[in-house]
Amino acid sequence: MDPYSLLITILIGAVAGWLAGQIRRGFGYGLLANIIIGIVGSFIGSWVFGALGLNSGGSIIMSIIVSTIGALILLFIISLIKR
Repeated sequence: MDPYSLLITILIGAVAGWLAGQIRRGFGYGLLANIIIGIVGSFIGSWVFGALGLNSGGSIIMSIIVSTIGALILLFIISLIKR
């Protein structure tokens, strides 16, 4: 992975993690954790979209949407585990 792709991945992860934290109030974990949640959410979202037969496209906006949906799923799973 070249440095440009890594930077884009981190930025998309940060935005997706922040958005998921804003949508699910009370689940902000800080910048680094939001980046990690967003990046893991990206993998989860891509897997879910693929399993449903949906094409996530190649645009940055769709990547952020898919990553945010995946991050929301991850935050939901974390909230179940914390109970």
